[in-house]
Amino acid sequence: MEEEHTAASEAEEEDQDWLYIRPYHALVFKTLEKLIISKMSFKSIDRLIRRNSKTKLSRNIVDGIYDQKEEQYVQSLRELLLANNQLPEKFDDYHVLLRFLKMRGFNIVKAKEMFLNMLKWREECAVDAIAKDFKFEEYDAVKRCYPHGFHGVDRFGRPLYIERIGLVDLNKLMQVSSTDRYVKYHISEQEKTLSLRYPACSLVAKKHIGSTTAIFDVKGLGMNNFSKSGRDLFIEIQKIDSNYYPETLNQLYIINAGAGFRALWKVLKACMEARTLAKIQVLGTNYLSTILEAVDPSNLPDFLGGTCTCSATGGCLLQDKGPWTDQEISQASKGVFGKGQKSFDEISTTVACENFPGHQEPSVGKLHPISGWKRTLGMLLKDNQVGDTNENIQQNKVNEQISEKIQELENCSAQTQETLHALLQKQNELANHIEQLRKLLREAANADNKANVLILK
Repeated sequence: MEEEHTAASEAEEEDQDWLYIRPYHALVFKTLEKLIISKMSFKSIDRLIRRNSKTKLSRNIVDGIYDQKEEQYVQSLRELLLANNQLPEKFDDYHVLLRFLKMRGFNIVKAKEMFLNMLKWREECAVDAIAKDFKFEEYDAVKRCYPHGFHGVDRFGRPLYIERIGLVDLNKLMQVSSTDRYVKYHISEQEKTLSLRYPACSLVAKKHIGSTTAIFDVKGLGMNNFSKSGRDLFIEIQKIDSNYYPETLNQLYIINAGAGFRALWKVLKACMEARTLAKIQVLGTNYLSTILEAVDPSNLPDFLGGTCTCSATGGCLLQDKGPWTDQEISQASKGVFGKGQKSFDEISTTVACENFPGHQEPSVGKLHPISGWKRTLGMLLKDNQVGDTNENIQQNKVNEQISEKIQELENCSAQTQETLHALLQKQNELANHIEQLRKLLREAANADNKANVLILK
């Protein structure tokens, strides 16, 4: 009975010891957690100083109304990538990160995974080299058997892209080119759109442009004349656009869709993401009123019901029509995205938007279909003054963020010192407690030895 009581007492003492230690056990983990967070902050603090202002200026270059929740998501994704040194400066851009977040429903973990997959794909496929060095010598021949190209902008200022898929001669296409070369050509065009077309459109429209409006004319296209090689090419391009250039499609209008194409469409849409499918409208022959809601007639070729013929340049799909072909606008728009070195208004002062070819004076209540609105040099100079003020305000915000981060780290350091001091004190107390327990064990052992001696006597 006495042994049972002793065992119970010892167990109770162990429980008390654990209760005695457990709060500090939790304290240790809490401290470690703070230290880890602090370490990540230190790792990115230098980048915060050098790059935070740059990224936010990049967003403000052509800033409009933006959602504060979206900004928080973008900042969280950015900090996560920076903490792991996974954000190349080329892609350290508000709108680039926002595209990946939107494609993954603002799930930061999935958006990060998608972003890293894009970086891996670019490295494996040497995308930068394709954008810089790839020469598509068969360009003219491909255009003749596969009519496609950019043609002006929509009413919002986005690039307008048109394909006449119903006229594609796939056999001839494979004779003058190959699937691999056409895919490289497509990648080079996507890179050109990101680096040239969107910045030029943004400069002219005076707002951020980061997506394309597209029209696919599928007249005469169906299961019978869309071969396996054609389907494979379509699926490969769709995969590239969806996975590595997300959220660059504003709206796709598929027009002149007959019964044959609708049967084919059931097969094609099975490999497309729901978010992309939501941006696609399949229309029959009565499409014009819907298209004209999005595109001014002057930017719509006559073969689609518009007023443009481009007869002097060999056809509407051969000249790559748009503000990006104007040398002044193209030169001024370089560095708008991903650079962050100048504000939009600083660049604006070098270009009078009404001077690029094809500009017409807008009548009252009517905007020019490409420029969006007329801006005089005086207005642009005024904008520049506002831009300087905005830049100062932005710099102050960055300084405030840095000050807050310094204060946060100083507080964390002070709390860590207090915690370490408390832990050292507790270590001394525990050491004394252990020594007392050992002393009790020694006394108990001595008592047992004496008892044994007495028994022997």
